[in-house]
Amino acid sequence: MTRRAILGLTGAGLAGLALRRPALAEEVFEVTHSEAEWRRLLSPAQYRVLREEDTERAFTSPLNDEHRDGTFHCAGCDLPLYASATKYDSGTGWPSFWKPLDNAVATRADWGILGRRTEVHCRRCGGHLGHVFNDGPKPTGKRYCMNGLALTFRPA
Repeated sequence: MTRRAILGLTGAGLAGLALRRPALAEEVFEVTHSEAEWRRLLSPAQYRVLREEDTERAFTSPLNDEHRDGTFHCAGCDLPLYASATKYDSGTGWPSFWKPLDNAVATRADWGILGRRTEVHCRRCGGHLGHVFNDGPKPTGKRYCMNGLALTFRPA
């Protein structure tokens, strides 16, 4: 059972159980691999984040301190996701951005013990990236709080 399924059956998640969308595994994405192939392509920690919707510990990603010009890509399929110009220090311990690149990410309701959140995943491979919140800076007011393990960085 995935982390989302376990969390969805506890606490506040019960209230939203009927509203949950199908699991990512049931959706169709441009880039697909078998579980064994994903395990070969990703490190164990990346697999847990991207494929099992785990969350890395805060303040552990080297990308939190990445300030060069460039682009942050999906670690699962290499799709460009965020321009470095949209990255900011949210103080949360995870790489945060106020806007994704066009047609880069998709979102869905994520029910868990903390209630409803908005999960962000790569629109091309479905990899779990993190969550988006409405407490970010202008101009969007959004905080795309991403797991560093779900990203790679390419300098300009």
